[in-house]
Amino acid sequence: MPDTHQKQMTPKAMALLALLAVIWGGSFLSNRVALGEIGVLSVVGFRVLGGAIVLWIAIFAMGLPRPKGLHRIGQFLIMGFTACALPFSLIVWGQQHIDSGLASILNASTAIFGVLTAALFLGDERLTRRKALGILIGFIGVVLCVGPDALHGFDPSSLGQLAVLGAAVSYSMGSVYTRLYVRDLNPQVSAAGMLAGASAWILPFAIWQDGLPDFTYSLPVWGAIFWLSVVASALAFMIYYKVLADVGAGNFSMVTLMIPPVAITLGALAYGEKLPLSAYGGFALLALGLLVLNGKVKLPGLAPRAAPTAPLASNPQAPTGIAHPKAQNTPKRP
Repeated sequence: MPDTHQKQMTPKAMALLALLAVIWGGSFLSNRVALGEIGVLSVVGFRVLGGAIVLWIAIFAMGLPRPKGLHRIGQFLIMGFTACALPFSLIVWGQQHIDSGLASILNASTAIFGVLTAALFLGDERLTRRKALGILIGFIGVVLCVGPDALHGFDPSSLGQLAVLGAAVSYSMGSVYTRLYVRDLNPQVSAAGMLAGASAWILPFAIWQDGLPDFTYSLPVWGAIFWLSVVASALAFMIYYKVLADVGAGNFSMVTLMIPPVAITLGALAYGEKLPLSAYGGFALLALGLLVLNGKVKLPGLAPRAAPTAPLASNPQAPTGIAHPKAQNTPKRP
């Protein structure tokens, strides 16, 4: 049975959540820096391959059980495509046309799409009135972020915004697949396998599109690659599971609201990005929608939030839909 006790946020947990927000918020700036010298698919390739290598080294060092059976290869490929390869590529491509801060705001809609997709495909995730209201508020926020001009024509900026929204939908589909078929694996192993599967998809296309890397990149680009692969993928995943176990899925999802301010600030400092007021208004509505979804905002006539059985990832970096360790029937770590 999953742990239904509402866990409290300690100062240490809040500090780790803030650290994750900085790490994942910084990934949007890192994408923009890397795009200055590297193609879209190569940026994603460096990220998923580097993250997979570091995570697998950590798994062997910790003595965690490795996956067995050829069917795991297919599962990792599906997870890698829907939860990493496709959404990462859409986000990085979209950032060629829109600011980092706007990309981070639109990406926050992942939580909205995740709840809607889970209600459609997962029997234990009913679409209650509270959830429906939260989704509606969130979608209004998305429309406000995108702006009415996007409805009149598909210029590069509009396509960039739609690409990031497409990434959010892809994350939600990857979340559902993982919850349905890969609940029995240790979550760290699932994350490593997902990144390895994403590498198998991305690397051939990256070489075909961009050619073999020459590795003569500038120091800032190498720093961006390091941040994306080692910090925002491997290290962040390890912190992710520690914080998730301490605070629970409901509290953890609040990190979604902490990422855009970090990305907006970094984009403004590094590139002088200035977002329109509609983007901030849209983020405010997205935030309200997420708070309603999680029961943090009490509304009359709506049922209180039930404790989630497993987290649906609400950001582009977290291993989407990988269940809380206590919600799985896996051996305990040594």
